[in-house]
Amino acid sequence: MASDECQGKSSWPELLGTNGETTAATIERENVNVNAQIISDQAVVLAVVDCTRVWVRVNTDGIVAT
Repeated sequence: MASDECQGKSSWPELLGTNGETTAATIERENVNVNAQIISDQAVVLAVVDCTRVWVRVNTDGIVAT
C-alpha cells in the first residue's frame, strides 16, 4: 500500500525529543488506524510502507531520536 493511500496523520516531528512511551500513546490517539511500535534508534528494519505501523525510534534513555 502506498503511503499516499494511508489514512490520517502520518508524521509527528513535534514529538522528537520526547518520552517514547508517551509518544507512542500520542501517535495512537491522533491516528487510530496505526499501532506505534517502540524500537531502538539502532534497529535495522525493512523500508516497507505499512499504513498500520509507525516506528518510534528511541535512544538508550527512551527518548524519541527520529
